[in-house]
Amino acid sequence: MIFRSCIPVLVFLSSLASSCSCSSDKAKSPTDSEKEKPVKVDLSYDAAKADKQIDAFMKNLHAKKNFNGNVLVAKNGKIVYQNTFGWADYLHRDSLKINSKFELASVTKPMTATAILMLAERGKLKLDQTVNDFFPKFPYPGITIKMLLSHRSGLMNYVYFVDRIWKAEHKDERKGISNADVMQLIEEHHPSVYTKADFVFHYNNSNFMILGAIIEKVSGMRYSQFMKENIFNPCGMKNTAVYSKSEYDKIPVDVVGHDRTWRYSVVQNFLDGPVGDKGVYSTVQDLFIFDRCMRQNKLISKAWQDSAYAPHNPMVRGHFNYGYGWRTFTGNGHQVVYHTGWWHGFRHIYLRDLTEDRTIVLLGNLTNGSLLQLDELYKMVGMPVVRKGAYTGGGDSSDD
Repeated sequence: MIFRSCIPVLVFLSSLASSCSCSSDKAKSPTDSEKEKPVKVDLSYDAAKADKQIDAFMKNLHAKKNFNGNVLVAKNGKIVYQNTFGWADYLHRDSLKINSKFELASVTKPMTATAILMLAERGKLKLDQTVNDFFPKFPYPGITIKMLLSHRSGLMNYVYFVDRIWKAEHKDERKGISNADVMQLIEEHHPSVYTKADFVFHYNNSNFMILGAIIEKVSGMRYSQFMKENIFNPCGMKNTAVYSKSEYDKIPVDVVGHDRTWRYSVVQNFLDGPVGDKGVYSTVQDLFIFDRCMRQNKLISKAWQDSAYAPHNPMVRGHFNYGYGWRTFTGNGHQVVYHTGWWHGFRHIYLRDLTEDRTIVLLGNLTNGSLLQLDELYKMVGMPVVRKGAYTGGGDSSDD
């Protein structure tokens, strides 16, 4: 996926993606022996030997740009820096800990995509199947799983659609709704689509909420159970779980989201019920473990991962694209896959340099512009500067 003189490479990747998406028998699953092997992840870290440049940068980002959250940086599978900055809950002045769980917001999407590709690799579904194959009354025919994964469905954003219904009908906003509830509302109300299917990249949460519903339909499990048994447990992500307001009256975590200033803590409501587009709660260390788990082909084969990392939309500015659940960036010979997240007072960025084996995780619970100020950090780590596409342009909006 090199962007200079990239046509042959893009053709190769496109053909690879096509071969993976057409039938499950064209990509080999990890062998049984590979699946049984524990994921090798070195979580050792000596704060006294912390990278001094990164430490100075992060302390300045906290003091001058109001970053509040946790950070982890790794090179070649080794943590070179991790730290916590600020409050888990400003009202109670609770300090963050390295294993504090954050609502990952859209950083959930790469995990949902991995679950879908896992089901495809196992022959449980095909990427060319339509939503109607699983939900016959879905009112928009012809929308495939592949379109959902790459944000090419053209659908409306269910977040705004459902919010309007709840406010218009004065419904109880404290009780969470499920993915099945949202699918039922779509069937009943037929909200207007954004554009025709497979016409243009249009990022929105409906795509991955529907993928979450498909995971539940195909597996016969709640999304939370499937993710625990098939992704979190096999990888050893002991501090990661799916928490939905449709399953919990109060989501059992201590990190509270704050909107722009400490005065506004964000209260969980009915929109914290649907999952797949969001809903995974995790830590910086567990996201590093997920990175290692993927690199070791623990969950899906390399061929299926390559299909996820390949560009499935027209390139933007020669660098940016979207694969299956991953934003992609190419620059200076590096292939970077990443995702951002922004939801109910949480704002994050999670980057994986596939070329040089670099991982950066920043999870924040005070929404501000601090994560737009990371150019120097990228340079320190040896990763190309991923500037555009964090939160602006091309569908990267506040519901990211």
